[in-house]
Amino acid sequence: MTSARRNGRVVGATLVVVLVVLALLGLWFRHTFHRVEKTLHLPPSGEAAYNPLYALAKTLEADGVKVNARQRLMLDDNALAAGDTLLLFNDPRALSPPEAERLLAWVEEGGHLLIRTPLYAPGEDTMGPDAPQSAMLDLLSAWLVDETPSCVDFQVEGEDHHVEFCRGRRFAFDGVVPELAWGDLQHGYVYARVAAGKGRVDVLADFDFMANTATRSFMQETLDAPPVGGLRDGPHRALARQVLAPNYRQGTMHLVYAAEMPSLWRTLFLRGWMVWAPLLLALAAWLWMRMQRFGPPLPSPAGERRSLLEHVRASGEHLYRYGRGVMLYSAVRQAFLARLRRRDPVAAALSGDAQVAAIADRTGQPADRIRTALNVPASHDRQGFRDRISLLIQLRNRL
Repeated sequence: MTSARRNGRVVGATLVVVLVVLALLGLWFRHTFHRVEKTLHLPPSGEAAYNPLYALAKTLEADGVKVNARQRLMLDDNALAAGDTLLLFNDPRALSPPEAERLLAWVEEGGHLLIRTPLYAPGEDTMGPDAPQSAMLDLLSAWLVDETPSCVDFQVEGEDHHVEFCRGRRFAFDGVVPELAWGDLQHGYVYARVAAGKGRVDVLADFDFMANTATRSFMQETLDAPPVGGLRDGPHRALARQVLAPNYRQGTMHLVYAAEMPSLWRTLFLRGWMVWAPLLLALAAWLWMRMQRFGPPLPSPAGERRSLLEHVRASGEHLYRYGRGVMLYSAVRQAFLARLRRRDPVAAALSGDAQVAAIADRTGQPADRIRTALNVPASHDRQGFRDRISLLIQLRNRL
């Protein structure tokens, strides 16, 4: 009884110590850690994943502007009015000369066109005959400056210091004075507004500030430029509002973008590794099971004692030794006549001297030898047997 009471006291003391430790841990956790809220921006999905102007379109619609966002220009299906605005987000080199002339005529009637310069590629010739050409830039007398892209400062009241157009290619004009310009004549412009009739054409070095979020292509990563926050940044929203100002709320805002869909193989490599990685391991294991093992050499299997030619020769000698030479001659003669029927059916159909003469004309052998070869030799005439068989084989080979 005394031992049981002692064990009970030990168990009770242990439970008290455990409870005290747990209470102290709880108090320490509540005193040290506290709950915080953190906002995580998930990757875009749906249309926002392939439409870089999706956020801009939704913002304009919320502000009461009529928006027509599409992937291609399609001027025949989407008529442009005098008070409309057209933003071409993709490379201007995609415009054909007739489309460029048509757009410029629309601008002269009161339209507002926004285009960008072609993307910069390191090592690309921008001044020679192989330089990228754009029909619209040629009509505006604009040319690309042979300079590496560099950032320009952009400061908005109440916002932190900002830079823009770090990846865009600068440009200049030949004999054209823009209404508004950002840059200088020495290093080129990053933005310019040119008057054309009743309308305006805005030329920009880049449209990254209007995109949903930062998108860094391989070429842009090569330039090592800072990321762009898209319309989430306050300075970008202010700049976009100033650029879209001429025909704002006067007509439809046409946003033309090029869907930048990733390749199928890239998508499978990045997102389908849960499937192809196990399959690749299974294939490697199967190849390992089927591959040749390197170990001690096995003894070669015992070969046949005689080859086919040796068997044929032994059979012929056996028949000839026991007086069956006529059978061997008949077999050779039948083989000769069979080939004669295939190669010269007319000669095979003849008989007697006529057949002998036909065979002599075809093979070039004397008729007497052919007549002798076609006659069965005597069983005891060994020399005649050998000569006839040899001659029949020669005649057969000449057919």
